[in-house]
Amino acid sequence: MPVVQRVPSVAGEAEVGIVHLGLGAFHRAHQAVYLQRNHNRHGQGHWGLCSANLRSNRALVEQLREQQGRYAVAEYQDREQVTLRDITVLREALFVGDGGHELEELLQRMANPQTRIVTLTVTEKGYCLNPATGQLRLDDPAIVHDLATPGTPRSAPGIVLEALRRRRMAGIPAFTVLCCDNMPDNGQRTRQAVSGLAAAQDSELAQWVEQQVAFPGCMVDRIVPAMDAQAFARLEQQLDCHDRAAVVCERFSQWVIEDHFPQGRPDWEVEGVQMVADVRPFETMKLRLLNGSHSLLAYIGLLAGHESVYEAISDPDLLAFIRRYMNQEAAPTLDMPAGIDVAGYARDLCTRFANDSLQHRLRQIAMDGSQKLPQRWLQGAGQLLDAGRSIDCIALGVAAWIHTCTQPLAGSAMHVVDDPLSATFADLAGRFDGAQLVDAFLDLEQVFAAQLSTQAAFRDAVQGAYVALQRTGMSQHLKNLAAHT
Repeated sequence: MPVVQRVPSVAGEAEVGIVHLGLGAFHRAHQAVYLQRNHNRHGQGHWGLCSANLRSNRALVEQLREQQGRYAVAEYQDREQVTLRDITVLREALFVGDGGHELEELLQRMANPQTRIVTLTVTEKGYCLNPATGQLRLDDPAIVHDLATPGTPRSAPGIVLEALRRRRMAGIPAFTVLCCDNMPDNGQRTRQAVSGLAAAQDSELAQWVEQQVAFPGCMVDRIVPAMDAQAFARLEQQLDCHDRAAVVCERFSQWVIEDHFPQGRPDWEVEGVQMVADVRPFETMKLRLLNGSHSLLAYIGLLAGHESVYEAISDPDLLAFIRRYMNQEAAPTLDMPAGIDVAGYARDLCTRFANDSLQHRLRQIAMDGSQKLPQRWLQGAGQLLDAGRSIDCIALGVAAWIHTCTQPLAGSAMHVVDDPLSATFADLAGRFDGAQLVDAFLDLEQVFAAQLSTQAAFRDAVQGAYVALQRTGMSQHLKNLAAHT
């Protein structure tokens, strides 16, 4: 049984000052924890949370309401040490997926002058952007709806924009919009989504958004697996924690934020948040080293027969492959400020991946690959090719992704792809195979920017990796790579 350090909440209520869109496990284990630590330090404050789920999991919202917003976060250092935190800064929980009265409650809360920051963790696809170009997809069904009925929005950009419109009409200063999702230039991309929608709705509103709304970028880093029955059972058995809204995560946590909050902010730096002028180098480091490695572990690990990150990183051949990717294909694309130890960050990541107390499922990481590959692998691949360097690791990752998108995994009776482009993948798999299938995938402009997909070196590398994978299988292919490294 692990040694448990319990961190109770401090008495005193926090008034809502931040509205969050995306009441998932990551938000509850990351942003809410920083706010709770800040609240515990001060006892009272104006930085309580109202958090809303936009699409799914009404049950979680109802569970949190029954618990008056209280829940537990279990931070595992390893199997032997865990910190159990009591979170009470969540003052309101809403579900707006059905477009009912709670959507109006959310919009009113966002338009309230007391709300000074709106944060988001809605995943990459939640911004309705083309992942290759970063432009708003005006043909996205949610955006089409929001253009037709802006007062009852469905998309995250639409909700943010409608709340800003109400503030503008009432003469209330704009809140700051802080994206906490894994996208490059996530502040700028969020601005593109909201401004793009505003431009299609109302030119004067679009001008006001451009002039008045701050969109600072940030980098978030904490491994938070999805909760399942096994995770809840472990909490009950090991920690005597019977909380159906609880979250499990690693002990490590990092948050780097561009310091641009015209309406004020919590004193996050007291809790260890790095407030910086430019977050982009930190974003890129995390996307390519942590997230890029995670995606490689997911697609390659699944094809090698593994189920979790711990199992995958415990495979010596796959560990050697991940280290090769980090050192030879990710690190050379980074331009970090002085004093940042990239090699040390990479070494620490392998240790974090080997935390067997988390049980982070590879299938969770593999979701929505079409939205993730551009920022995790493809932009770096373009830099490497421009510099005349190898992209062998990335090419194998792309080949493995194509395989998992078109063929069932060994031992699986059904082939299920959780991706916005799953119907497109199924169509391509029904019409092509072999080299033609790879070419068809590489022609997907929603994923592969033209300046990369038209390079013969890129296409040849992916085709070669796909042929090798089909010929030998993933496990043997990894052994062959290790033998020649």
